Amino acid sequence: ISDQKPLGCWSLKHGQILTCPVVCNFETHEYIAVHDDKVLRIWKNEDINLDKAFKATLSADVYRIHSLPEGGPLVLFRGGGVRTLDVLLEAPQQEIENVLSDEAIRWSEAFMEGQQPVLIFTTEKDGDFFVYVQKPKLNSLHKYKLEQQESSKPLCFTAHLTNQTVTLLCLYSNDSVYQVLVPLQQDTEEEEEEEEILSKSLLLNFSVPGTVLKGTSLVVLDKDHLAVLGSLAVPGKEPRECLSIWNTKFQTLQTSKELPLGTSGQLWCYEEKFFLIHGKVLTVIMYKCETSSLAAAVGKLKDSQNSGCVSSFVNWNTLEDEELVVSFQSQESVALKAESKMTLRPRRSTVAKVQPETLSVGQLLLNLKDASTYVLETELRQLMSKAPTPDLQATIGCVVTALTDRCKRNPKYYPQNFLLEIVETRNLSYSLCPDLMAVALEKKDMHLLQICLERFPDIPEEITYACLKAFLSISEAHLQNIDVDLDSVICYIDVEFDNKEVKTEIVENGFSAEMDQDMCDTKIPKETQSWSNGESCPVGLQKAALLNAVLHSAYTETFLLPHLKNLPAQQAILFLRYLYYLYVKCSEKVNTTLPGIRSPTINQIMDWMCLLLDAHFTVMVMLPEAKELLSNLHKFVRAQVRFYSELNKIEGSLRELQRLNHLRESQTYSIEVLEII
Repeated sequence: ISDQKPLGCWSLKHGQILTCPVVCNFETHEYIAVHDDKVLRIWKNEDINLDKAFKATLSADVYRIHSLPEGGPLVLFRGGGVRTLDVLLEAPQQEIENVLSDEAIRWSEAFMEGQQPVLIFTTEKDGDFFVYVQKPKLNSLHKYKLEQQESSKPLCFTAHLTNQTVTLLCLYSNDSVYQVLVPLQQDTEEEEEEEEILSKSLLLNFSVPGTVLKGTSLVVLDKDHLAVLGSLAVPGKEPRECLSIWNTKFQTLQTSKELPLGTSGQLWCYEEKFFLIHGKVLTVIMYKCETSSLAAAVGKLKDSQNSGCVSSFVNWNTLEDEELVVSFQSQESVALKAESKMTLRPRRSTVAKVQPETLSVGQLLLNLKDASTYVLETELRQLMSKAPTPDLQATIGCVVTALTDRCKRNPKYYPQNFLLEIVETRNLSYSLCPDLMAVALEKKDMHLLQICLERFPDIPEEITYACLKAFLSISEAHLQNIDVDLDSVICYIDVEFDNKEVKTEIVENGFSAEMDQDMCDTKIPKETQSWSNGESCPVGLQKAALLNAVLHSAYTETFLLPHLKNLPAQQAILFLRYLYYLYVKCSEKVNTTLPGIRSPTINQIMDWMCLLLDAHFTVMVMLPEAKELLSNLHKFVRAQVRFYSELNKIEGSLRELQRLNHLRESQTYSIEVLEII
């Protein structure tokens, strides 16, 4: 998310509108969407064109689809009807009952009660609010009326299921959260003559001296904590949006953070992470809630390690343009920054899990900021050698950040071996140490860049392009003195002692120069035949290994193409020559697979050839030195198409031979003559 790399992107036709959030079917690993209220779409991750995905037009408007990990997707219609997806797909045009009478659905959620899916939703009509509980597999429906609150109304809802009772939390306009208990154990055969009224009880009041918190969204974190997204109004000042965590057991504000760029008013929570729109980006914030005590809630907990009770901890650094090391400063620092002026607790750390005399990672890195090189690297090695913890990866990311920061401050300092050791032995990613590759590019550390390209799964396309340009720009003579991993090339590029490739006879799948001489009018000069026929590699071993690392790097075509268009023409031609060489090498093998470790695949080679031609086709057509390459590439591809076309013609005969081999008795001697017509 930090590098804005979409893993999949699908678009609707012009005029079509998605009318409810897309969900994932956990059982089939498919996406489910509804557009234009009634049109259901289902597709898988590998599908490219959404217009060709499964389509079903339903008979009623859909309000929301809920996907349960063990119960399958549930479809809630605007009229209050509920169907499981399997039942709905059996007859998409089936009639959907309308259980609501001029009521509008305001919120819905789904749970699993044992083996049965349960769907709960709230509706509004003329200022009254109602709660519906549906069990679609049991055809059970119960309706309740929510107890009214004078001079205030519900703004948003959330719920959780505990011991066969749904706890519904309602955020009201009077800056309070009320709790409503909705029972699930009901006699489904009895008809209720009157609607049962659900009473509510006050759970939490956002009363902070001198301020008013206007909540817009809330989520339950655990039985004692909830998070509220809203605006903080201070008399005489403009309202400021903020995210806060409250302890409902002791009615205290645990922590809060202002969101100066504004939000959409929506807050999601999944696997101890907050998801919210901050400004124009999706922001993810990690948090941790553990069992709270009164001492922890009011900031009087002296030794959290002995008490076993820890309050909420939030890593706010996702929202700040600060050094990554700040996120690992002591909990006291984080608490002080998070509390702001809203806190009801004393300014004391209540959450740090380490002993008071033990330095946190962030504090240690700050203390080592001006230490000598030997002391710095010794302390960092000891830090990484500690027993694995949940934050170990982030800690190592901080270590790399500390090293790259020193490289920026001191141009003469560059611990190449230490950085290589970390990248090769630790499972890092680009987002954990975003400055590492930039520093390596500045220092022209080709080996480190090669390892990063092979190991990091989330490298931005801009950095991938910068590496490609650097690899193509560096001279072969300079590369001879650089230690580069050659495992991906050593098995298919034969080299003599003078570093000149040995010419070998190539038998290409379906390609014969004599057969295709009449297929192209362009005559190939003798001096270009060596590389144009794919018989010699246009780059040296080291450069080939570096370019292979680029081929392995993940990318999104939409983001990479604009950068590739800036690649100088001569470098683009050299890269295309190398890709053509690899393409011919792959075609030598029956299984089109190059030998070696981390060798590029035929799909990677073809994808990069297409990308490069898309980015530079006009320039290459105009350049005389590229004409021969394009001509021979065209000849080779056309010859392969003809070859595979001929194979398709005899496919039926080959299958018949295979069938006869299965029928033949192995102990019987015979001579057969098979004629292929």
